[in-house]
Amino acid sequence: MTALPVVVAPGQPLVFREWHPGVALASGPLGIPYPVGSDPVVPTAALVPMIGWDEAGYRLGYGGGFFDRTLASLAKKPVVIGVSYELAKMKTIRPQSWDIPMDWVVTERGTYRRDPEGLVFLGEPIAGEPSALASPSATQLRLTPSVSASGRTSCRP
Repeated sequence: MTALPVVVAPGQPLVFREWHPGVALASGPLGIPYPVGSDPVVPTAALVPMIGWDEAGYRLGYGGGFFDRTLASLAKKPVVIGVSYELAKMKTIRPQSWDIPMDWVVTERGTYRRDPEGLVFLGEPIAGEPSALASPSATQLRLTPSVSASGRTSCRP
């Protein structure tokens, strides 16, 4: 099952709602779409965006505290997978008491697992042809920029 986060209110934990093709989406804060009318779910795993991360697996987010607050509020902590770029890695973010470390970190370089002594690099992806289920990498796409009637710029394959 796939679920997407929903911002309920500033300073409140996120709610996750089931999503699949066909579920209506509405535009939330910052233009981020969220499912409308589907059932709330409790995640067993969460993909979390990171604009920075450190050797211990702590992340820098976008400043709202939504993911840390949400993860702290759940009765059973899901497996937390941070997604970022290798270039965003730093020695420490100087984590605060409310910061929650990622269990895994995935970058374009490969995968890290959080062990008691910190993140351990597990290696690069296996070379060869990607699975039919794999998304194409940005380097394989030819993107065409476009501007909508509202002036918003986007890129499409």
